[in-house]
Amino acid sequence: MNYKAIDTFNDWTKDEKDQFTVSIIKGLVIDGVGKANSGHPGGPMSLADFSYILYSEYLIFDSDNPDCQSRDRFVLSAGHTCMLLYTLLYLSDILTMNDLKEFRQLHSRTPGHPEIETPGVDANTGPLGQGVGMATGMALAERMLSKESQKDRKQYTYVLVGDGDLQEPIALGAATLAGHWELSQLIMFYDKNDIQIAGKTSRCDSTNYGDLFKSMNWDVQEIDGHDHEAIRKAIENAQASDLPSIIIGNTTIAKGSATLENTSQSHGAPFSPEEIVGTKQNLGLPEHESFYCPAQVKEYFQRNFHSIKALISTSNNKTDNHAFDISSELKKIELVDFDPTEVIATRKAFGMSLDKFSSHIPTIVGGSADLDGSNCTTNFVNTYGDFSSSNLKGRNIPFGVREFPMGAIMNGISLYGGLFPFGGTFLVFSDYVRSAIRLSAIQKLHVMYEFTHDSIFVGEDGPTHQPVEHTMSLRLIPDLLVFRPADAIETHFCFETIMENDTNPSAILLTRQKLPVSTLDKTIIKNGVKKGAYTVLDSDNPDLVIFTTGSESHLALSVAKDINRNIKIVNIPCWELFDQQSEEYKNEILTSNCRKRVSIEAGTTLGWEKFVGQNGLKIGINNFGLSAPGVDVAMEFGFTKEKIKSTIEDYLND
Repeated sequence: MNYKAIDTFNDWTKDEKDQFTVSIIKGLVIDGVGKANSGHPGGPMSLADFSYILYSEYLIFDSDNPDCQSRDRFVLSAGHTCMLLYTLLYLSDILTMNDLKEFRQLHSRTPGHPEIETPGVDANTGPLGQGVGMATGMALAERMLSKESQKDRKQYTYVLVGDGDLQEPIALGAATLAGHWELSQLIMFYDKNDIQIAGKTSRCDSTNYGDLFKSMNWDVQEIDGHDHEAIRKAIENAQASDLPSIIIGNTTIAKGSATLENTSQSHGAPFSPEEIVGTKQNLGLPEHESFYCPAQVKEYFQRNFHSIKALISTSNNKTDNHAFDISSELKKIELVDFDPTEVIATRKAFGMSLDKFSSHIPTIVGGSADLDGSNCTTNFVNTYGDFSSSNLKGRNIPFGVREFPMGAIMNGISLYGGLFPFGGTFLVFSDYVRSAIRLSAIQKLHVMYEFTHDSIFVGEDGPTHQPVEHTMSLRLIPDLLVFRPADAIETHFCFETIMENDTNPSAILLTRQKLPVSTLDKTIIKNGVKKGAYTVLDSDNPDLVIFTTGSESHLALSVAKDINRNIKIVNIPCWELFDQQSEEYKNEILTSNCRKRVSIEAGTTLGWEKFVGQNGLKIGINNFGLSAPGVDVAMEFGFTKEKIKSTIEDYLND
C-alpha cells in the first residue's frame, strides 16, 4: 500500500499498516537529515523495524510524562542514528514536527546526537560503546532498588547498538559485568548491518558475537531484523529470560533506499535529491513532499498508548518513593574523629569518611576497579557486601579491572535515579575512564570519582603509575569539580561538599603518603572547602603569596616558616568552586596587590599562571617520574623543603 490509498488506511491489514508506518519513519528520517544537510540516514533505516515495534507495542513509557521513574529505559548507544529516535518521539507526541525540521540546528531539541535535555532521551550518546555501559548501569540500579520495591511489573532497559558500538572495548567490558550480575531486565538489540563508515565490517572484524555473548552469560537470539513477527517473538523471549539478552538482528543498511542499500555511502551523509525521490517511490511515499506524516499513521502508532500508560501507574509501584533526602541527612553527620597527633593519608581519610557517610545515606553505592585496599574501600565492602545476582542488597559494586566500564556504569546508575554512585582507581588511570568522566560532566550527573596515589610520591611503582599531568587535565573538563584535599579534615568536608552538590560530577584526588592533620579551626576548613579556596597562613601586607593544594599545602607551610618574609599561603582544594565565588571573596583571597606569587603542586605547572600570573614562579613537575622510594624521587625532582626554600628565596631576591 502507498500514500495514494491513505484514505482507506483503516481498512488495511495490520501488516500493511505496520509496513507503511515504518516507511513513514524512514521518510521523516531522510527528510530531517536532508533539511539539515547533515546526519546519518542509513542506520535509522536498518533500525526502523525493530524500533517501531518496540516503541508502539512493548516500551512502557508515558508520553505525557517522559521522565516518570517507573518507565522502561531506552538507550540509543548508536547515537548517530538519533534522527530515528526523534521521529519516534514525534510519533509519540513528545516532540513536534517543527522539532524534526530543526534537526542539528542551534538550540533545537533535536541535536546531532541525543542529549538528555530533550524529553524522552534517557542518556547522552554518540561516543560509541558507552551506551552499553550506561544501560548496564540503569539495569543495575533497577535491580539494586528492586530489593525495596513491590512492583506490578518488571522494568526493562533497552539498548540499541550497531557494529561500531561492539567494536569499542567499553561495550564488551560492561556486557561482561551485566552477564556476571545476571541483569535479566537488560535487553540489547544489535543492528548487524555489517557496514560502517569505512566500508564493510569484515575489513576489521570477524568476531562471532553470538558465541561471544553466550560466553559472557547472555541469552542470545539471532533473527531477521526486518521481520516484525520475529522481532516480537525475540522481545518476548528476552523479557522472559533470566539473563541479559542480546537480539542480533541481521539487517540491511539504508533498507528501502533507491540505490544505497548495503553501502557505506548511506552511513553518514544526506541522500541526494535524486536518491530521496527514488527512495520515497520505493517506500510508497509522495516523492515531492517533505515531512509527510498523515494523521492516521500517528494515531495508529499510538494505538497501544492508553493501555501502556495504565501499566505505568505508580499506585502499586514504590520505585518512585526511593528518593532519599540527602541534604537533611547530611546535617546529622558529624566530622570523623581524626586523631590530631596521627599522620593520615587522605586515601585512608576518604575510607573513614565513606564509612561515616554511608552509614547515614543508604543510597551511596559503588566500588573500586580491583583496588579495594589501595582505595581504602575495603571496610565498605565488608560492611555492605558485594552486589550480585544472589545478593541484591549488596552496596559494593565489584567492577574488576574495568575503569572505563566503571565510569559508564556509574553514569547509568545516576541517570536511572535514586542512588549516588562512586568509583575508585589510581589517579594515573583516570586516562582510562576520561571519556566517561566527560559524559558525566556533559550530563551534569551526581557521581564521584575517587582517585588515589595522586603524585610522584607513589614512589617505587615508577613513571607509569606516577601521575604528573592528570590533575590539571581533569581541571580542564568543564563542569567537573576536582577536589584535592590537603589533609584528613579537608577530605571529610570535600566528601560532604560532593554529596551536597547534585548538579555536577566530582573527582577527589587522594594521597598514598601520610600527612599531618591540620590544626586550623574546623569551621575555617569547612567554609574554605565549600568556597574552593581559603587562607591557611595570613599576612596583612605580604611580600609573597603562595598558592598550593593537596599534600603540598603542608610543604608550603613548612617552607614559609623558614623564610624571613611576610608570607600568605592560600590553599585551593577545588579550583572550580573558587571560580564560582563573589568577586569580593576572590579578590580577598588572591591579594592581587602582591607582586611576588608562587604556586606549588607536585604536577604539571601549566595552568597555575591563573593564580600567579605570567611572571610568577611555578614550582611543579613537568616531566615523567622515576622508580624509587618516594623520598628519593622527591629529592631527585627538587620537591624538598630545602630546595623549594632556596628557589623561592632566589625568586624573592630577583
